[in-house]
Amino acid sequence: MVYLPSHDEAPSAADVAQLIAAVPLATLVTTDGKTLSANHIPFLLESGADGDRLVGHVARANDVWREGNHEGESLVVFNGADHYVSPTWYPSKQEHHQVVPTWNYLVAHVYGELVIHDDLRWTRGAVAKLTGAMEHGREDAWHMGQAPADYVSEQLDKIVGIELRISRIIGKFKVSAHRSSADRGGAADGIEADSGLSPLVDEMRAVDDRR
Repeated sequence: MVYLPSHDEAPSAADVAQLIAAVPLATLVTTDGKTLSANHIPFLLESGADGDRLVGHVARANDVWREGNHEGESLVVFNGADHYVSPTWYPSKQEHHQVVPTWNYLVAHVYGELVIHDDLRWTRGAVAKLTGAMEHGREDAWHMGQAPADYVSEQLDKIVGIELRISRIIGKFKVSAHRSSADRGGAADGIEADSGLSPLVDEMRAVDDRR
């Protein structure tokens, strides 16, 4: 269970759903009853008459979907924006110096039963939904119909559908809510000025240099 002071609670369920939609790549944490396992998987949040769920898929070669590898309740963690907060950004530092560093972040913990769908029709639908969500708004958006049918079938054979039937969601938005408006504004200005090139882009550009 995540440590959650009242001032760090997410404002609403809608805000948590928006976070999940914005950062679909999540960490799926499962257990076989003895050992924890973590996998990084994009999920789509869906709501229906029978409750909310997360929809995704894994490689068939990934043993997480096999019986015995996901005992009991599973956890999916969505990490939103995060950043270090320097004490120098707080105006109150100049008054009393009673300030320390911290880290602000947005996170959602989603709990539930992991259900496996080793079914081509279900998996095709899940991939189509996830692709549609990721490609939405893009010029010349890609869809499965653009790839050869036999190639799509071959790729679908290599994956297994997974569904997390949600039992509860905990959203934590650690955004200096317990500090004064001036300190919170100073931290926001500092984070905005401090953000630079994504480390992911740096790593992508470094691949050829390492070969």
